[in-house]
Amino acid sequence: MSSSPNQRAKLLYLMKIMLDKSGEQHPITMPEIISELAIYDIHAERKSIYNDLEILRTYGLDIITVKTKVRGYYVGHRQFELPELKLLVDAVQSSRFITEKKSEELIAKLSSLTSQSQATDLKRQIFVTGRPKSFNEQAFYNVDTIHAAVNNGKKVTFKYFD
Repeated sequence: MSSSPNQRAKLLYLMKIMLDKSGEQHPITMPEIISELAIYDIHAERKSIYNDLEILRTYGLDIITVKTKVRGYYVGHRQFELPELKLLVDAVQSSRFITEKKSEELIAKLSSLTSQSQATDLKRQIFVTGRPKSFNEQAFYNVDTIHAAVNNGKKVTFKYFD
């Protein structure tokens, strides 16, 4: 087997594939794993992937094996569960001081914490009547600065404008 430049990163790409492409409702099969690795110019055999999956399990990635007509694999426990991510997305969307652009950026980052199939569930719109979004993205960073100052026991002064 010829070694491609990405061959050494096979384990990292396998972890990325498992996190991005698999889920309880969408387990990924061995042929699909091999196909996904080929996208990264990584040639792998079924037996070596079994060993790699075991290494990822030892590392702490919760890889579940399901046996139906074909054997499939998915990441069971993730840092955030889907309902938790939905709650965070809803909070970001309904927040007045976060601009539309910053809301979209934050939701994209939150979506990266789950599989691609579950990330589509996070693309929902929350409408809060009478609550317009801010046009000033600086307010997002000001809240963080004020919070840090309060936590460090600093005095905070500001001028309030309409």
